[in-house]
Amino acid sequence: MKVYNELGVGVLENAWEGYNSTLFAYGQTGSGKSWSMVGYGVNKGIVPLYCENIFKQIEEKKAGGEKTEYEVTFSMLEIYNEQIRDLLDSKTRKGGLKCRQHPKQGFYAEGLKIVPVSSYVDIEAKTEEGTRNRTVASTAMNATSSRAHTIVGITFVQKYINAAGEETAKTSIVNLVDLAGSERAESTGATGDRLKEGAAINQSLSCLGNCIAALADNAGGKKTRVPYRDSVLTKLLKNALGGNSKTIMIAALSPADINYDETLSTLRYADRAKQIKTKSSVNEDPTAQLIRELQEENERLKKAIESGNLTIITGEGEEDDDMSEEEREKIKQELDEEYKSILDKNQKEMEEMKKTFEERLKEQGAGGTDLADIKEKQKTIPHIYNLNMDPQLTGHMFHFLDAPSKSFGAATEGIDVTIHGPSISMKHAVFTETEGKFSVEPMEANVRLLVNGKAIGTKTQLSHNDRIIFGTTKYFVYVNPKERDSSKEQYKEITFEMAQEELAKKSGFDVEGQNKSREDVLLQEDLLEMLPAVEEANAISEELDKKRRFEIMIVSPEARGELSGRTEVMVRMKDLETNHEWVWPRQKFFNRKFVMQEMYNEFQEGDPWELPAEKDPFLDDPNAEFHIGSVKVWLQSISYMIDTKEQLEVTDFKGNEVGLLNLEVVPCDKTGKKEITEDDDVFIESPDELVGKELNFNVKLLGCKGLPNKFTDIYAKYTFYLDKKLIETKKIPNTINPDWNFTQLHAVPKCTQEFIKYVSEGAIMVQIWGKFKPPKEKKKVNTKDSMINAGLQKAATHNANTNVKKYDADKMKYMMETAMLRKRQEKMEKKLVWLRKMLDVAAEHKKKKISTNIIKGVYDATTADTADKCIAMIPGEKDSDSEGSSSSSSSDSGSSHSSSDSHKKNEDGEKKKKKKKKKRKKDKSNDKAKSSSPKENSSPKEDHKKKEEKWERKKSAHDTSRQENKKQKIAPKNTASTCVLL
Repeated sequence: MKVYNELGVGVLENAWEGYNSTLFAYGQTGSGKSWSMVGYGVNKGIVPLYCENIFKQIEEKKAGGEKTEYEVTFSMLEIYNEQIRDLLDSKTRKGGLKCRQHPKQGFYAEGLKIVPVSSYVDIEAKTEEGTRNRTVASTAMNATSSRAHTIVGITFVQKYINAAGEETAKTSIVNLVDLAGSERAESTGATGDRLKEGAAINQSLSCLGNCIAALADNAGGKKTRVPYRDSVLTKLLKNALGGNSKTIMIAALSPADINYDETLSTLRYADRAKQIKTKSSVNEDPTAQLIRELQEENERLKKAIESGNLTIITGEGEEDDDMSEEEREKIKQELDEEYKSILDKNQKEMEEMKKTFEERLKEQGAGGTDLADIKEKQKTIPHIYNLNMDPQLTGHMFHFLDAPSKSFGAATEGIDVTIHGPSISMKHAVFTETEGKFSVEPMEANVRLLVNGKAIGTKTQLSHNDRIIFGTTKYFVYVNPKERDSSKEQYKEITFEMAQEELAKKSGFDVEGQNKSREDVLLQEDLLEMLPAVEEANAISEELDKKRRFEIMIVSPEARGELSGRTEVMVRMKDLETNHEWVWPRQKFFNRKFVMQEMYNEFQEGDPWELPAEKDPFLDDPNAEFHIGSVKVWLQSISYMIDTKEQLEVTDFKGNEVGLLNLEVVPCDKTGKKEITEDDDVFIESPDELVGKELNFNVKLLGCKGLPNKFTDIYAKYTFYLDKKLIETKKIPNTINPDWNFTQLHAVPKCTQEFIKYVSEGAIMVQIWGKFKPPKEKKKVNTKDSMINAGLQKAATHNANTNVKKYDADKMKYMMETAMLRKRQEKMEKKLVWLRKMLDVAAEHKKKKISTNIIKGVYDATTADTADKCIAMIPGEKDSDSEGSSSSSSSDSGSSHSSSDSHKKNEDGEKKKKKKKKKRKKDKSNDKAKSSSPKENSSPKEDHKKKEEKWERKKSAHDTSRQENKKQKIAPKNTASTCVLL
């Protein structure tokens, strides 16, 4: 109601003042366009509220004594695939209605039914009739609200006597437009495909965007040609966009974060639309003048047709320069039909003007649909009603089971209800009544008939709210009013999504919505959308005998050969004659399915339906390359400078093993010629040690073994780190065991932290590609028989305990990590052996301490010889360099112990100092004694020489100690320089 108050009220006021108005809603599917324009259930949209209020105000004015006559007419059309369909006409016209141009009124749909209505109830009935006709067409064409444009036209005429005594008509034409989903204007996910969304579905929206952009440029002073004639939609909306109309655009936005790009695009679209300026005027002319102008126009047209002097029709104020030469030539060829159409339209308008509005209502009333009668029958008579993927089209088709037996099928005779669609047999199913309860059963063998998602082949009793599927596209719900009203059970409303979920669950898919991640929810939505679409494609292939079978595939990023992304639903198409296969992404499949539906419609109508090979949606390039499988190769071993030589499984889209890949990842020098192997024993403890250093390694794709025999020209490719350029091997033909012997050097001059994280935690995805071998001869098969056999085989193997190996996403990672850890363990065990040998040698020579230089040398040794050389230095090692250093060592080591240990060591140090002091005193007294008594055989000169030699020895020892400390970079009073053997 709030949207109506903001926008709809203004449209209604414009109508009373005599202005033309247009209101259209633009946005992606699911953003609320149809809910805003039409509404759903009790929540009325702008269209019904506008219609309801215009009649309320008419009644108020009549009650106030107004003598003005009020006339309201209603029309409803749909544009699908560039064809105009009159939704008030139950008969489908081949090719749709023609779009013509009137000199004054502009473009119009030739033959469109414009019916008079006297109340909102009449409009409601006509809207229901139009929706029902649209529903019937949509089940065959899939023209849902997300894929078709709907235009509701309401013409409001006020007739009164002006001051001059003339009867004057004030006319307002209001167009309420519900556009198709805007995301359909882009071929997302189908880049490079030659078939685009039924070839024309997007044309209208694309052209509308071009027109708005051109009009915005013109409003800014830039002269730009406006391409109105490029699509049917823009032709019919020409006045609304740049002519005599007050126009409002609703930009419908989705709040979901995954729709960010579409939301931004819609806002840009709206911003351009705001810049457009239209010139609106009141449409007020005397009735007699209008009739006279129409008569004069007809006379001119008759003379032009008789003389053959036909000129291009342009609208009032329209310039010729907005038409290209090709458009001019095309229009001249259609001029004869155009002139006759305008002549006929003018004649009908004059006849309508001469009639009173009551006479027109009486003529129309005889052919109306009694909506009230249908609603009354729904309350008491068992019936089935339709389900549609578009909620607006659900519940508009009713088949009443008002007889003991009622049959359904595609036949036109001998069947009570005729229904058409893929997989609908001539005699499809029959409903029978027994003691007030209905049952359903197939009338022919191999008929596709499902109840509550389960295929049935025998008579099955129905309960209220049961879901029934005829063929692949006809979804119905069984309603038994008597059972419903007498039961205490609260029946829930059945939706199309519920029926799809039920079908998916019976097919073995997990569709429970509890505790699922965002990616799982998106996957489920795609799956529920794809299931009926694939079934329909198979059914069309059967009936047209196209020798193709389609099946759904749930494909992980690894199976697609990608390192990241979400799991996607894809479709595999198989050629039943050659066994060639193609895997299509979701959007490519839907693009082609729309063309398949068009072919099927032509087939049903008995028209030529075969298409040339380049346009046939069932055909794909037989020489196209096929993704055979992928291998995820983890690079962690390189971050430890350890080589990898493995034979890894190649897995296909389904996760099945299809072969083995022999590869090596080996560290090397910067030229790639000298490789580092286990013998070189280059080893690092942590990948972080490589930061800032050079890293070089070779990736060797040696070859594959045991690939499927149906492929040739097999090669491998991958991308590395941030480089998007593909690295490819050569192509090997005619073998299941291609040997590439391919080597690619990856040289990194300076490793960053990001790169080290990539090699230590990341991987490369090696994809194996090839082409299908040309078949020696094609098998002669019937599509329907092949489908039946395939269904039986699938059912037989579904419950079987097969030995097919499935892909485990973490298997390869764990396997390569295990190999790397095994090599790391071997290297560490070698180091432990050398360290133990070092300890044994030290114990053998009764060494209490070993210098850190020797320990470090043994630990960092790369070979056994290097370690042995370090160990050989142990016998020549001294336990301590000096008392001071020992004391210093003790003091330093004590700093890491408790305070009591530290105190004890301090006491020991004091004792040693006292002992040294006593010793020095004793030595002095001895020296005095010696000096007082002359030595035997000793002269003063000899004594002096001995003192100098003793001094030199002490000095030499002191210098040696200082050099050792300096060499080891150990401060005498702060750091221990030896290791104590326990």
